[in-house]
Amino acid sequence: MANPQLKNGHTRIANEIFEQMMKTNLNGTQFRLVMAIWRYTYGFQRKTNEMSVNFLAKTIDAGRTQVIRELSALIDRKIVKVIEIGSKGARVMSFNKDYKEWEEKERSESAMPFLEKETKAKKKAATKNKFDEENTYYKMAIYFFGRVEKVANDAGISHLIKKSNMQTWADDMRKLIEIDEVDKHLAKEVMDWVTEDSFWRTNVLSAKKLREKFMELAIKMNAEKKPGPPKQKSYHDPRDKEIALQKWISEGNDPDEFDWSN
Repeated sequence: MANPQLKNGHTRIANEIFEQMMKTNLNGTQFRLVMAIWRYTYGFQRKTNEMSVNFLAKTIDAGRTQVIRELSALIDRKIVKVIEIGSKGARVMSFNKDYKEWEEKERSESAMPFLEKETKAKKKAATKNKFDEENTYYKMAIYFFGRVEKVANDAGISHLIKKSNMQTWADDMRKLIEIDEVDKHLAKEVMDWVTEDSFWRTNVLSAKKLREKFMELAIKMNAEKKPGPPKQKSYHDPRDKEIALQKWISEGNDPDEFDWSN
């Protein structure tokens, strides 16, 4: 018989949050994900924790696709917040206790036949979550967004990237590599360069713009790296002084007063 005890560990959550959760329209998977996030944040007396899709799927005993879909819904509704990308490459997340920021569950058109609604929802979910956290293009998108975000924050223009969609960014990275046939290492070099360049850093704030300007950016980056022609060392012919002395004397000047230092 199970016999849980508070002394063996417990999670402190305000009653106000519980009361609000009772009124919130969540499906079973979403509610289990919220509890998992509570357990690994509040349960360890911390507000955030780095949690991958694989970790959450194992924790709540659900499939990866299911977790990706329902976690995205919680993030979209602002019930769960993504703080940053952690040291292990997964998202650092927290529960948003400011329930006034939560958004209502998206409602479908009531007149739409059930099958049509279901098909549309599946297509939407599949499109939205085309790239998971382990996908190379998704990782490229996250890497570039991290650098762009720092530039935007420093320049006071963070509002311009507020609605950035990492799925869209990842797809632009895919097009850059697969369609434009850009080498991944070159792509990273240009990402690093463009976010440091004094002009381009505030003019390329999305993966789409990076792809559009990539060839121009790569050319400018390589031009800056290319060393300029070596400076020629000045050469002084010692005969120049003899010629200058003869001219000095021919002009009626005293040879002893000639300046040999210049």
